[in-house]
Amino acid sequence: MSEILLDASALLALVQNETGAEHVTAEINHAAISTINLAEVVTKLFEGGMSKEAIQKTLTPLNLTIVPFDEEMACEAGRLRLLTREIGLSLGDRACLATARLRKIPVLTADRVWLKANIGVDIRCIR
Repeated sequence: MSEILLDASALLALVQNETGAEHVTAEINHAAISTINLAEVVTKLFEGGMSKEAIQKTLTPLNLTIVPFDEEMACEAGRLRLLTREIGLSLGDRACLATARLRKIPVLTADRVWLKANIGVDIRCIR
């Protein structure tokens, strides 16, 4: 089975049982997430009042592959700024897309605006 990269929005949809969560559930057994996007998820969960223990109890059983964000990915995310400026992607968005692009895998997101990014990445929206 091939790997798929989760954006923070997709993982949050799953753990918060939001619209589109079923699409993430269908892919979770072969899903990965970058350390940058994992940090985004953890931040949102802390902001929502979850404890460190509750976050670990929620995320650990998902058995996600955690992809370290390295120098090559950082350079690619920076380069993607020029290609995505008009649709307003954040650094976290570009980090996810850079990771997917370099790993040559599709990405799952809840952000429909990503579908406007013509950057050679298979972008799949859950909503």
